[in-house]
Amino acid sequence: MKIARIETFLFDPGTGKNLLFCRVETEGGLYGWGEAYVTPGKEKVTGQLLETMAQYVLGRSAFSVRHTAQVMFDDYAMRRASLDLLSAWSAIEIALWDIVAKHANLPLYNMLGGASRERVKVYANGWSSGSESIEQNVERALRVKAAGFTALKWDPFPGPWRSFIHPEDEDHVVRYVKALREALGPDFTLLVEVHRRLAPMHAIRIGQRLRAFNIGWYEEPCLCDNIALVAEVRHALPGIPIVTGEAIYSKEGFAQALAARAADIINPDVCNCGGIGAMLDIAAMAQPHAVAVAPHNYKSTLGGLAATGQLSAMIPNFWIAGCFVNLKPAC
Repeated sequence: MKIARIETFLFDPGTGKNLLFCRVETEGGLYGWGEAYVTPGKEKVTGQLLETMAQYVLGRSAFSVRHTAQVMFDDYAMRRASLDLLSAWSAIEIALWDIVAKHANLPLYNMLGGASRERVKVYANGWSSGSESIEQNVERALRVKAAGFTALKWDPFPGPWRSFIHPEDEDHVVRYVKALREALGPDFTLLVEVHRRLAPMHAIRIGQRLRAFNIGWYEEPCLCDNIALVAEVRHALPGIPIVTGEAIYSKEGFAQALAARAADIINPDVCNCGGIGAMLDIAAMAQPHAVAVAPHNYKSTLGGLAATGQLSAMIPNFWIAGCFVNLKPAC
């Protein structure tokens, strides 16, 4: 069952970033769909990588997913990983697993060892608006709860992303989290996103102030390129789950984060970490460290979310997965 064709499709969902899909077809006509992580303004870069990768994939067996992944890293990437490269390969890899599962006429999770759970818990993302007031966003959060969600994630920090922030910005974050806790109740899970923006001194002080509101996690408080910064925050905030992984793209990067004891939870994205096989490897690496996995979902409600759902059903140390509610109309 050899690979005969690879096509890419860029889709504007009308909100947030564009979505980049990949269709891989075999000589017999069986096809699979994958999706790549893309950042605004760089969609064409990832799309071009997908197209140039085809010469290394066409003619290969659709079953040889692991071997082809190694060939791509060794021969195409020359053993140098990057976000754009791994995102492009992730799309092809996901599509190959789609082909294999269709050929077997089985759900992917059964192909790869079976489900660990019957239901997958997700949190709502993409619901808030940075241009609106705390009060307006509280109303938005209440609508999320009314839709049936029991957890949500958002970035409560105002202004541009800066490592060093003013006291009034810290106060804004505390007011924002406090308002959501009071509005949504004590049992609703609040997941605080920081987007790698803070120096440890700010991250630790704010984390200490947020302890009173029983937040579900504190995500990427510092730049994870220097994983020691994230580890410093984790060690200073016992009892508050620290998350990292959205901006870590390789298995080697996750190995370093785990060795540094930098996080209680990691959140790799199947659309940029190398695909389904790589995600399973990363989850397996985390398990002996007693680290949970909360698959990141980068604004997809289509191919990426489908792959995330399959993985979330399987991974023994799964915690929760993301779902972007603002993209539902594009499905």
